[in-house]
Amino acid sequence: MAESAEDAENAERPHEPPVRRVRSTAARVVLGTAAVVLVTATGLFLGAVFLHVAPANSLSREYREQLDGLIYPEFEQNWKLFAPNPLQQNVAVDARVRTASADGDAVVHDWVGLTARDIAAIRGNPAPGHADQNLLRRAWDFYDGSHSAEDESPTTARGRLAEEYLKRIAVQRIGRSVDGRPVVAVELRVTTATIAPPEWSGEAAPPAPKVRELPWWPVRDADLRGLW
Repeated sequence: MAESAEDAENAERPHEPPVRRVRSTAARVVLGTAAVVLVTATGLFLGAVFLHVAPANSLSREYREQLDGLIYPEFEQNWKLFAPNPLQQNVAVDARVRTASADGDAVVHDWVGLTARDIAAIRGNPAPGHADQNLLRRAWDFYDGSHSAEDESPTTARGRLAEEYLKRIAVQRIGRSVDGRPVVAVELRVTTATIAPPEWSGEAAPPAPKVRELPWWPVRDADLRGLW
């Protein structure tokens, strides 16, 4: 088939180079500033985490308060740079709530396995989320490390923060209400079972699991703010 005059003209015309998008000076300044801020913030955060897990040094001791304020509780770590501490216990956290009706009638509901829910979400999931794997476990470690097991009294300055953090996680998992009744208090129960050693080790069998019930914590409006 003979080419038309238009096709022949288009074939002889040289290909025009693609048009490059030219950003204004203001746009380049904004993008460059955003990139610098992002890289700087990432570097500072990674540096803070490094100082947190590294052996104590003059820099980490001088800025301990600032480091703790950034790391705790959301980014708390349970390992050190040169001495990782693998878990040797299985910890199961359960929660139950107390609800109240308008006339003040209180009802204590059954225990809910928070850890069991996380395990169910992990099994069969090729890419489980961080919240299912670590959020509840690390929250309990934070609480356990800042409270006395005898009377649940805080032993560090971050004890109250650990209580609020653990309570908010439990309330978020259960919800504002149960059976149409608002939640007014929450209680946690933690069962700790030491992992049995291999048979060839010759070590003694682990002790029986320990059950630890925490006191009832009142649920206030401030505990629900920003959760849903």
